[in-house]
Amino acid sequence: MIAVLDYGIGNLRSAEKALQKVGADARLVDDPALAAGADGIVLPGVGSFGPCARALESSGLAEVARDAVARGLPFLGICVGFQLLYEGSEEDPSASGLGIFPGVVRRLPVGVKHPQMQWNVLDITQSNLLVGVPDPAWVYFVHSFAPEQTSDTTATCDYGGPVVASAERGPVWGTQFHPEKSGTVGLGILSNFVAAVDAASGRTPSSVGA
Repeated sequence: MIAVLDYGIGNLRSAEKALQKVGADARLVDDPALAAGADGIVLPGVGSFGPCARALESSGLAEVARDAVARGLPFLGICVGFQLLYEGSEEDPSASGLGIFPGVVRRLPVGVKHPQMQWNVLDITQSNLLVGVPDPAWVYFVHSFAPEQTSDTTATCDYGGPVVASAERGPVWGTQFHPEKSGTVGLGILSNFVAAVDAASGRTPSSVGA
């Protein structure tokens, strides 16, 4: 089972439905106890970093996220959920992220429209999550902030300069874009994640990294 963490920050059903479409037993979970038996975790996010960070903590699901990472479960953060994997954000310096990835989320470059609300192409360096995507790979973004580039960065897009689009560290992945809104490319990426969950739980060989 893949738990899609529902911490009250908006409609997360599109992520759940997209995962189900590629064959996952994905469920919205708002109770930490119900997430305890999950084989994989998805942390979506919409809106602003500060309210999302505080809602995640107050819901008790931040501890679920930390525990899942500590146990090595496959974990996927999407959009603001990806940003929450970092230490903090310029958007709200008073709020703390989960600190799973080092670094801070920064405002998009000056001279471009905020938010980036468009399809854009990925410049992939190396990524287990993005293996098998077409070249070029067009995905959908809606954001005004993005993590700073670090050694965990696996793809960027060009928006007034290179902007971090994805990162990974072991079985923890994050996408600034929305795979659930990115057509067949996004579904392929989610299929890679589901395959990683299956492999980690011992059910089927994973296509990730193949």
